[in-house]
Formats: sequence, C-alpha cells, structure tokens
Amino acid sequence: MALNRFSFLLFLSLFGVTQHALSVEIRCQNAEYAGKKLEFLAYSDPISGKTETAFQLTFDGSGKASANLDIKATTFVFSDFGVFRGMLFLEAGKNIGLKLPPFKEKSFAEEKNPYFQPISFWFISENKNQLTDKVSEFEQFFNYLTDKNFNRLYIRQSKAVFDSIRTELDKKVPDNSEKALVWHKNLKLKLIEADIFRLRPEAYSADFNAVTSEYWLQPAFMEVFNKTFDRQLSFSAQAIHGDEVKKAVETRDLPALKSFVENKYKVTGKMAELVLLKLLHDGFYSDEFSKSAIKDLAGNKLFLQNTNPILKTSAQNILDKFGFMAKGSKAPAICLNDLDEKKQCTEEDHGKFKYIVFADVETRVCQEQLKYLSRVDELFNKHLEIYVVLRNTGKESIKAFFEEQKVPAVKLVDTDGAFIKQYQIRSFPQCFLLNENHEVVFEHTKTPLDGFEQQFGGWLRNELFMRQRNQNK
Repeated sequence: MALNRFSFLLFLSLFGVTQHALSVEIRCQNAEYAGKKLEFLAYSDPISGKTETAFQLTFDGSGKASANLDIKATTFVFSDFGVFRGMLFLEAGKNIGLKLPPFKEKSFAEEKNPYFQPISFWFISENKNQLTDKVSEFEQFFNYLTDKNFNRLYIRQSKAVFDSIRTELDKKVPDNSEKALVWHKNLKLKLIEADIFRLRPEAYSADFNAVTSEYWLQPAFMEVFNKTFDRQLSFSAQAIHGDEVKKAVETRDLPALKSFVENKYKVTGKMAELVLLKLLHDGFYSDEFSKSAIKDLAGNKLFLQNTNPILKTSAQNILDKFGFMAKGSKAPAICLNDLDEKKQCTEEDHGKFKYIVFADVETRVCQEQLKYLSRVDELFNKHLEIYVVLRNTGKESIKAFFEEQKVPAVKLVDTDGAFIKQYQIRSFPQCFLLNENHEVVFEHTKTPLDGFEQQFGGWLRNELFMRQRNQNK
C-alpha cells in the first residue's frame, strides 16, 4: 500500500548511508505520455512487500514531466504503467533523464485478470552511463547467457557451463565496479546457482552474512532472500525433531528460535534476525502455528526496538500486515459518492451489520453475484445493510447495469481506486462483513453466490441469541 512522499522522505532519512541528502532531478519527454501520471514506488522492507510512494511524474500536454527527490543513498524504485513495470536505480546527487518505451495500455482481458503480471524492464537514461543503464545492460547479457545455455544448465546441471557463465559475468562486472552493481551480479548468480543445482537453503545461506543492510532493499537481494527462506519454518516443523521448533513457537521462546536459525542457516547478527522475521512472517500464513504466538514473537522488542532501521520497519510492517482486516479489527471507513453523486460512508451506524461487496460490473461473474443480493436482502434486511463498492468502469456502464438490475444496496463508485487499493482487492468480487462498530466479523467472508447466506445466517442466529442472553443477565 503506497504512502505519501513525506513518509518516503522520512523512510530515506532512516536508511541513508551518507551524511546529507542530495537532490536528484528525474525528467523525461515522450508525446505518447501526454496527460498521464506515473507513480514510482520504493519497498520499505524486504519481507512484507509494503511500498512507499517515492515520487510522481505528471506529464503536461506535450509529454514533458519532471520531479525532484532528496535521497541519501542509491535507491531502487519502480512504476507500473500500462502493461509495463519500469525499474530504476536513483543515485544520490545524480540527475537522470529517462527514456520511455512506447506506451501500451492493458487490453480488456489484461485489465480484468487479477493474475496479470506486467512486463518488467530496466529504464535507461539519456546519457546511458548511470547505474540503472549498467544494470539494464547486465540483465540483458545475463538473460542471453542463461537462455542460450538453458538445457545444459537446468536439465544437465553442468557445473562447467555455470562456471563459464560466472566467468563471463565477472568480466562484464568486475569486483571494482560500483558496489550496488557487484551485489546485483553476485545475488543473481546465487539465485540461479541455487535453482540449477537444487541447493538446500542451508547449503548457501551463510553467504547472506556478507550482504550489509544498505543492499537489503535491492530487488536482486529480495528475490533470492525470499526464495531461499520461503516457508522454512513450516518445513522445519515437519522435519525430524520438528517438535522442538513447534514448542519454541508455542512457548514464545525467541532465544531458542534465534539459536535454531543461527545453527541451521549459519547466519549471524542482524542477518540472523532478518531471517527469523522472514520465517515468522511465512509461518503466520501457514496455519501450522498459533497466530497469536507468531504475533507476540514478531512484536518482541528485539525487532521493534532494533538498532537496524530496516529490521525495525520490517517488524512493524509485518505486524500491520498480520492485523489488517483480521477478525475483530477496525476496518477503514469507506466514503464515496453514490450513483446520484451523494456522499455515503460505511461507518455510519444504522444499528445493522454491513455487508461490503467490491465488484466490477463489466465482468459476468460480478453481474451474477450482484443480482443475487436481492435474495440476501430479502432474507436479512432487518439486520443487514449492503454496500457495493464499484470499480470505476465508467458511469454509463455502471448506471446501465443498475437500471436494468434493481440491486438493493448502497452503490458507491471508487473513482480513483483508492479504497480498492486500501482494502488490497486483487480480484472481484471480494466481500467483507462488519458489525455496527465497523469491526471485521469473519476472516474470510463469502460472496453472495458462494454461501454467504448460510455463513451469515448461522452466525447471526447465534449472535442474536448470545446478545439476548447477555441482556437478561
């Protein structure tokens, strides 16, 4: 979820390695982008996936745009626009003129596909001599070598071929190159080495000790780090002597878990703590451990009061992620205009539960789900109010659907997609049930056609019974 530019500047002040922030101007010109806006994001930690807004490029009528940013260290940013994801390294004190590809909008199918993956590329600069250019050139050469030797690498697992590729890449990026570029090369090599030779994490995890925290937010580090330690807490709990790991989690024995990480993966210091946070993060979503125990462990002062700002921020982001839309948590209020341009807010208390349905009326599945809301309203209108939060597909198409289908709900149009982003909606429809206090009732709320009436009906009978009993005491 993106935050504002002030948060990003604060974030940079925590992670910078130089004494003072230096200004960077980002500029570009391409007539195809006239009137458009590109938002550039930066990761705030290497585990949770949370991002901060770094800057925006707003193009004028001729396709010109520029932005200024103060940074203390080399910073990775990216922007999703049309079918592309453009990636970029910004260097403190170095202005950059970007070259943009021909703009290509998503097709209708791509727009509706929740699993759509943008085409990633590295921006190049006008002078073609900045870090981002060198990374782009390296990536092209790296992909050429691995594609050319794919069968010998991944099928035959030829160490000789892998070593020859390493030699070629070392020539391309010698160890006296910029440190960020050298680490990018080394980490990309480690990633394919682990894939090619099916290395167990503990066979190479000690190599992470050499990566200092100034490189933890580089995409190459994040990719190999998260792949290496993916679901490792669950795998360890299922292995021989796994009961010891389960017991350490259940009893909130953080020293025992830290010792386990250090011994198994041969990592030390801050890297051991980062690995442990990654294991706790993945363990929370595995359903193999107590969620409250994982929360308590991740919220330990070892992490939340850590002297390393990335570790501290990682822990807070992970805890926020654990608590977002969890059962009993307060849901963000949604305030939007309805189809009559009247502002409506979901937090208004009318003494009823609130069924919130995020939908896209241009998709057939959403149309059928929305039609069934008439039955839901018929059954529960005494205790339930329905809000439909609509993806902005154009008011004409939205109004046309609801004029034909008399859906009994408050219909809100998310004009700029702000609440779809805030509620982290990836596909439509997606639903939430809130109580009168705007608190989440179910971890997973069913859609109208997938059993909501049974889910809510059974729960409602018990809830009303318990409330009546408590009143009679």
